[in-house]
Amino acid sequence: MHVQVNSHHIPGSVELHEWVGSTIEERLERFDDFLTRIEVHIGDENAQKAGADDKRCQIEARPKGHQAVSVTHKAESVQLAVDGAADKMRNALEHLMGKLDTKVLSGGEINDPLLDEQPQAVKDAMLEEEFLEKQEALDK
Repeated sequence: MHVQVNSHHIPGSVELHEWVGSTIEERLERFDDFLTRIEVHIGDENAQKAGADDKRCQIEARPKGHQAVSVTHKAESVQLAVDGAADKMRNALEHLMGKLDTKVLSGGEINDPLLDEQPQAVKDAMLEEEFLEKQEALDK
């Protein structure tokens, strides 16, 4: 996974770019095989003027064979903006991978490998969950 860091209206020192790159790589390490490239844009919304939540971090991830995923986070410091955007991207990628792992078929059925191997066990577990939810609702 290649991480490219761009800075706008913020002094883009080598240390800053290395810190941002390593932070993003560390947070998104589990998606390494799933991603081709990540672009990070950090900037100061109102240049050098002071202001609340004026530091912005946008992360654009490019999953293999899929549309790019983009998230943005604003905060009072660059560190908080990068941390917030990295968390948002991790959640977005987990959501995307979850959708890819369990696809709903056109008939409303779930394409689950366990369902193919042990259909009765899956059906029993679903009935048990439904029963427990009803019992819990009655107890309230």
